[in-house]
Amino acid sequence: MPASLSPARLRRGTAVLAALPLLTLAACGYGSDSAKSDTAEVAAGAEKIDGLGTVKIGYFGNLTHATALVGNQKGFFQKELGATKAEYAVFNAGPSEIEALNSGSIDIGWIGPSPAINGYTKSNGTDLRIIGGSASGGVKLVVDPKKIKTPADVRGKKIATPQLGNTQDVAFLNWIAGRGWKVDAQSGKGDVTVVRTDNKITPDAYKAGSVDGAWVPEPTASKLVAEGAKVLLDESSLWPGKKFVITNIVVSQKFLKEHPKVVEAVLKGSVETNRWINANPDAAKASANKQLAVDSGKALSEDVLNSAWPSIAFTDDPLAATLDTEARHAVKAGLLTDPLLKNIYDLTILNKVLKAEGESTVGAASLGSS
Repeated sequence: MPASLSPARLRRGTAVLAALPLLTLAACGYGSDSAKSDTAEVAAGAEKIDGLGTVKIGYFGNLTHATALVGNQKGFFQKELGATKAEYAVFNAGPSEIEALNSGSIDIGWIGPSPAINGYTKSNGTDLRIIGGSASGGVKLVVDPKKIKTPADVRGKKIATPQLGNTQDVAFLNWIAGRGWKVDAQSGKGDVTVVRTDNKITPDAYKAGSVDGAWVPEPTASKLVAEGAKVLLDESSLWPGKKFVITNIVVSQKFLKEHPKVVEAVLKGSVETNRWINANPDAAKASANKQLAVDSGKALSEDVLNSAWPSIAFTDDPLAATLDTEARHAVKAGLLTDPLLKNIYDLTILNKVLKAEGESTVGAASLGSS
């Protein structure tokens, strides 16, 4: 993978979108439309933090957002928030969650790297901060084994990605370029045909033969496997240490400034949730699936759940250097000019929480405070 951008290079450019869809698209793009979800009850005798009545938390209905799913379902966030009520909104696309964050409809959100970059750069660094990590991995290239048996066989085929310029789309374009193949990023036409398809309909498109495979996050990848597809490549194999950011925690800068104790409580809940997930993987995937059923009205099948879960790693580390690299991939694809990401991270509160828990602190890769 390419090396991270130097701070000097980051300072040179400003974020200019090559096309309107760029990076305003969902990082994962799967799940229900924005909907309220409130499960945990406030404990008797609990007190509000800073007198705040509610904190509004957003996430996607994806397994790659399982920290939020489990933290909601098990009440980890509410436990830390006391009488400050956690209210939840579920999104299926990055743009709507960023819009909600900017408008104050949510205060804190779980979101992928591409919409986080876009939300930050479009506001010239004034609207959000990345305050923590949540998940790594959970993205695969799955293909029709009758048509594609080796990576070389992908040439000339039709491969789905969730949306133009989203996290998986940029990763696939970068992989294509690494093989020396040519594809026009905007049209998706070239040595490979990139078919931008909503994750909710990608399994049907695969069954119908409209696409020969897909570079997609979980659980969409495992849904295709359930339809007979095979995993050709796990994206984690392309990254140093097999780790790359797929989900961040973001907060509006206004809320961070006005309610740092509430932000600290949510981050405590996130750290506790990730610890519990990693210690109890079977119970955790069941908890995440239960919340998915609450949010969307339908749980994942056991086959899909068991196939998808092992490829996702849950971590408090935002893996900042990999977000920097993902931004560079978008630049390389011609979808983005060098973005100014210098202060996109503020990991001060997270590291305070980690120190208090006896955990190792994490860094911002010269892209903010830690």
